[in-house]
Amino acid sequence: MPRPRAPHLQREVTRHGRAVWFVRVGKGPRIRLTAEYGSPEFAAAYRAALEGKPPTRSSQARAGSLHWLIEQYRESSAWRGYSLATRRQRENIFKQVIASAGHEPFTRISEATIVTGRERRRDTPFQARHFLDAMRGLFAWASEAQHVRIDPTRNVKYPKLKSGEGFPVWRESDVAAYESRWPLGTRQRVWLALLLYTGLRRGDAVRLGKQYVRDGIATLRTEKTGTPVTLPLLPPLIEALRAGPIGELAYICGANGKPMTKESFGNAFADACRAAGVNKSAHGLRKIGATRAANNGATVAQLNAIFGWSGGKMAALYTQAADRERLAREAIGKLVVANESATSIPAPDHKVRAAGRES
Repeated sequence: MPRPRAPHLQREVTRHGRAVWFVRVGKGPRIRLTAEYGSPEFAAAYRAALEGKPPTRSSQARAGSLHWLIEQYRESSAWRGYSLATRRQRENIFKQVIASAGHEPFTRISEATIVTGRERRRDTPFQARHFLDAMRGLFAWASEAQHVRIDPTRNVKYPKLKSGEGFPVWRESDVAAYESRWPLGTRQRVWLALLLYTGLRRGDAVRLGKQYVRDGIATLRTEKTGTPVTLPLLPPLIEALRAGPIGELAYICGANGKPMTKESFGNAFADACRAAGVNKSAHGLRKIGATRAANNGATVAQLNAIFGWSGGKMAALYTQAADRERLAREAIGKLVVANESATSIPAPDHKVRAAGRES
């Protein structure tokens, strides 16, 4: 279940979709908290606000240290340009970096240092990739701001993922098993339908509700990239929503009818999957949606529009796979010499003897 909000803590959403936090005790003044929600700085500012003290920004980072550089980066427009989800993810990486090397002069951070950080996370390839993404962003900004002359991350390669290390893709049999376990009229069926028939990430799926829908079309900006997506509600989704149950503020809700955070929803959806005998995740369900669309002839531009991607790289993975399958079916006959008659070749006899053995 979602954790209860701390006393006197208020949340507002600006017209740009950004969450802003305030502390107000009784009828006293509202004190805005500017630190990242959930961070130690946020907790300290919250405690100070409860005591009626104005928020202060103290730092123990020594000028010229890697910790200091990260603090400067957090104040930059480059950092604020990232989505809240991306900043949270990279903030976790920076906490690790500050703990292990924050005291080091940032000018001494070399390519070998970055490689060492990547290798320290080699057993968790996705964490290694997130580490590289965070450090690339930091030093790209530092280079532009002329804090460093050479970007130490420039030539460091991402770790290669072994086959099967990504999020397992759902199969149609998995969808059937889940729907059999969770029929129409259950919250869990609403969860599947909303993810499968919108292609939304779980962070966006938990936000979607009636307020985002007009004339049967949902419109919202994605949490991760801020990309606007326009999604007509498909009949299977409409059927699931009508059967419910759904929440007042968001279609996806917990047992108490209230909205869920993406973390609590991810855990609850994983439990529902396991109950159906499907040991897979919400992200893998997004993949089968992209596969379905590509196999049905969706173009790169159409996949980008549905899934909020940009650049064509992700969409191309699905369209190329679909094209290979289609081209193989169309071209397999070309393996036969033109003057050979396929009708003269007998069908395979599965009872023939194995090579070198008597039947």
